[in-house]
Amino acid sequence: MGNVEGMAVSTRPPARVLPAHPLSALLTMVAFTVLLWGIEAYDQVTGQWLDADGIVPRSVDGLDGIVWAPLLHGSWAHLIANTLPFLIFGFLVMAHGIGRFVVVTAVIWLVGGLGVWLTGAPGTVHIGMSGVIFGWLTYLLVRGFFARSGRQILLAVVLFFLWGGILLGVLPGQPGVSWQGHLFGALAGVLAAWLVARRAATRGSALPPPTNGTFVG
Repeated sequence: MGNVEGMAVSTRPPARVLPAHPLSALLTMVAFTVLLWGIEAYDQVTGQWLDADGIVPRSVDGLDGIVWAPLLHGSWAHLIANTLPFLIFGFLVMAHGIGRFVVVTAVIWLVGGLGVWLTGAPGTVHIGMSGVIFGWLTYLLVRGFFARSGRQILLAVVLFFLWGGILLGVLPGQPGVSWQGHLFGALAGVLAAWLVARRAATRGSALPPPTNGTFVG
């Protein structure tokens, strides 16, 4: 017989920088990319009438554009420019599985789109995946600080070195570019990182505290 100290073991998942199943994550992003290219091909063949379904600021008819806008692009050049960061950032956001990926993307997609709808210039139409891409980037840049993960912070430094320059796109000035989409997508990415970290902390605090117990062996 003896005294054995009981322990409460945290079930909070470790902070990851790469997906646990990288091939599945890559195939998911490739499938998503094929969808975007298919939509653009259809749009080009039919005279680009789909582009009118983007976000029309402060128009009730343009409110549903929040859902459709990221799927639409103004030209092949527009889509090509978005494809590589879309693949890379989306793949990295899948580090904690498809469930968190969906939550993070939904927050960025909806909050970013609503920001565009509220602040965009009247009579304009906003389309493109750029807002989601900016949101994924800022999510990846700040999540390590919320999660207190050295590995995620290191990845953020690398990403900022390679891609940080695109964040200048949140500033107005370039004609024909939705800086509002970039800005509110980026802000929504920070919000998503905070929400995810808060949820993880709440789940961790719900675990029972360590206790000592006497067991007969």
